Amino acid sequence: MKKIEIIDYQEIYHDDLKKISYEWLKKYGLLEPEDEKMLNNPKKIILDQGGFIFLAKYNEEIVGTVSLMKVDCYTFELVKIGVLEKYRGLNIGEILIRKAIDIARENKIKKIILFSNHILKHALDLYKRMGFKEVEFQDNT
Repeated sequence: MKKIEIIDYQEIYHDDLKKISYEWLKKYGLLEPEDEKMLNNPKKIILDQGGFIFLAKYNEEIVGTVSLMKVDCYTFELVKIGVLEKYRGLNIGEILIRKAIDIARENKIKKIILFSNHILKHALDLYKRMGFKEVEFQDNT
């Protein structure tokens, strides 16, 4: 039986992180300049700011990712959740999100937020199953 292992991000997996994220961002036409910045320098933008990046390893291949990006002392944002298309259906996304939630609890993070697009129906269903509540987006700019 093949095992799914969740590991911490290391620079040697940078290309894997980008590959996984670009796959779905490009497929759905959602790639934005902020995504480019984050994916080109995840250490500076996520890790050095107190965040976390996790990768799913399946049969020795990196197949999924999730990140927790610090918003403030009590709030983190779940970002760059993705699983390579050929590995969907193995509950890897759920396993990654559970890992992020467990780490948030261990670090006494009070609130996890995430932003998604309504065209990502499977992702929205997953987030609801994982206990996230949908709220109307408020643009305060």
